[in-house]
Amino acid sequence: MTIINSDNEKVSIANIKTFEKKYNVNLPEEYIVFLLEHNGGDVDPNVFSISDEHGESALNILYGLDAVSEFDDLSNVFDSLDGELPQGLLSIGDDSGGNQICIGVSGKYVNKVYIWMHDVEEDGHMTNVFFLSDNFNEFLDSLYEVE
Repeated sequence: MTIINSDNEKVSIANIKTFEKKYNVNLPEEYIVFLLEHNGGDVDPNVFSISDEHGESALNILYGLDAVSEFDDLSNVFDSLDGELPQGLLSIGDDSGGNQICIGVSGKYVNKVYIWMHDVEEDGHMTNVFFLSDNFNEFLDSLYEVE
């Protein structure tokens, strides 16, 4: 079972709709429910598999709206990564190496969860982006402890 600990204040659906309107995105329903219940936070267990080539990583944090730390705030991260991430992806957290956990918000990427690896040289569209799960809840359910 995934445990989420958050120091962020609760948000309302109005806060979420304001974010969606400001950034012209439609958040997946499962992710909206997560924001309403937890508004970001630390996750335990937090390890996930990227690929055979890239191995596994550890989820550092899931971002929240108006988060206690400006570095973990969904709006601040969106602004700082504007133009960096492939179109259709929204960063919702990061791993221990600063790679971004993203959720698809448009096109064929909607609902799916990916990792954008900043330290992998991009030699074509999405070549430094790796699929993790079909949806947000599946991603959380896939997290595990290192044995």
